[in-house]
Amino acid sequence: MSFPEDSLQSFAGADKWWIKNESKKLCRGALIFAFAPHVDLTPHYIESVGRTDATKHDSAVIQVSPLSINQPLKKIPQLPIAAMTLFEGEVWAAYRAKKRPCLVFSVGGIPVDKELTRRKSPRATAPTFLAAPYYGIGQNGKRSGYNPLFIEGVRHCEYSQFHWEKELPFKDGEESLLRLDHLQPLGAHYNSYKLSDYMLSPYAMSLLDDLLYWFVRGGLPENSDLLLYKEFIKET
Repeated sequence: MSFPEDSLQSFAGADKWWIKNESKKLCRGALIFAFAPHVDLTPHYIESVGRTDATKHDSAVIQVSPLSINQPLKKIPQLPIAAMTLFEGEVWAAYRAKKRPCLVFSVGGIPVDKELTRRKSPRATAPTFLAAPYYGIGQNGKRSGYNPLFIEGVRHCEYSQFHWEKELPFKDGEESLLRLDHLQPLGAHYNSYKLSDYMLSPYAMSLLDDLLYWFVRGGLPENSDLLLYKEFIKET
């Protein structure tokens, strides 16, 4: 795969950017597919407003409404729905989600001994991993595309929350933006994700680690090669 001369991939060595995931396991730098939720400025929630049949507990009439942090939560309905169990202080949040390519940043923490977990609530320590989703850039019938000047700025690492990819390495892979500000937990279960055949090389991953450091800490490490790249862009 060839990259523009002014891209981070070319600066790092384009032939060493994407490599085969020989382990065929979930790992840092792995390119996976998962249903990633859209993060809206205003969240929404789902509430049951009645049953389709007063004698049945497995169906309901629902309503989707905007959710404000300042609004008082409604009391749990007296006619609960079997598939929509709620506890005090909880709501069913509503998000649009789409199957997207994602980049794995962490495969999770240290496993917890089962003897130390709460047996009645295994999800309290259920393992997750952290991944950031890619979004397609090109214009098509469903999206208007991005301003080319903005994309050029992303390619030149002017924004800590975005990273540019010319073409993701799988069939029908397209020009994309990686959004570090959408880094999110995903369940470490085989139904939650699917591996691709590719991963970032260790060096490429170290560059994106520095980008994430910049996004989280507000500046790059003093010895980061991203500083060299940004200086290269400034000079050329």
